[in-house]
Amino acid sequence: MRVFLTGATGFIGRRVCEQLQAAGHEVIGLTRSDAGAEALRAAGAHVQRGELGDLASLRAGAAAADAVIHTAFDHDFSRFAANCEQDAAVIGALGEVLKGSPRPLLITSGVGMGEAAPGQPALETVFNPAHGNPRIASERAGNALLEAGIDVRVMRLPQVHDAFRQGLISYFIDIARKQAVAAYVGEGGNRWSAAHVDDVARAYVLALERGHAGERYHAVAEEGVSARRIAEVVGAGLGVPVRSIAADDAATMFGWFGLFAGMDLPASSALTRQRLGWQPVGPTLLQDLQDMDYREGR
Repeated sequence: MRVFLTGATGFIGRRVCEQLQAAGHEVIGLTRSDAGAEALRAAGAHVQRGELGDLASLRAGAAAADAVIHTAFDHDFSRFAANCEQDAAVIGALGEVLKGSPRPLLITSGVGMGEAAPGQPALETVFNPAHGNPRIASERAGNALLEAGIDVRVMRLPQVHDAFRQGLISYFIDIARKQAVAAYVGEGGNRWSAAHVDDVARAYVLALERGHAGERYHAVAEEGVSARRIAEVVGAGLGVPVRSIAADDAATMFGWFGLFAGMDLPASSALTRQRLGWQPVGPTLLQDLQDMDYREGR
């Protein structure tokens, strides 16, 4: 297939591009920079110049493709709610082009959108349209397209990692470095699901090749890693003390990250593995955290 891929030069999208090509697909990658265009061409991909705020460029990329995978997202978390609304607009624009055709649109969300009940692992079969996380806007936009007859599928992500980046935990590491302490909330028993970036990329490709309209997939290798254990490994890597803080102190310690620091976000991928035949094989989150170079700027 000829696949239009947003976020094609990003942390996850670059790996998805590689996996798509390895599976024999042709990639049209969205990029806003000359450097990104050069990297895509060097990788053997076609280039669609544009950015998330330029809906015309997104429509043009989708119009030239047999399928669309949307991995791009503005990760400025100080504007998280606004960026989620922007993502909903992007999904709507991509869907407009695909209407009336069987071409699939694979969008991205977070595993928290599948939370069945507090303390229980998120499930692929659960969708709560009233969820308090602003990222729910992405799935609501996808649902609207699905109701209009468009083949929309959802990939929900945990903390995606390698030995250089670890999703939200990368921000936690920066904060721990600046504060000279690796802190966790309360007993640190809250959990974050995780998966290596290469396993996540394979899940996207399998969802494209084997997935079906309306299905949600969890690219989750580890159901839940405790915040305390994460803090202990990060503290050892940075050479800073590890300590508990009260929930009321999270905003002072973490800034905007305080919204996430105490969240319990375990997630199951049992149904995804069954539907797609996906089996993660990459290093664990703690292994990648242990293998990191914690020197500033590395």
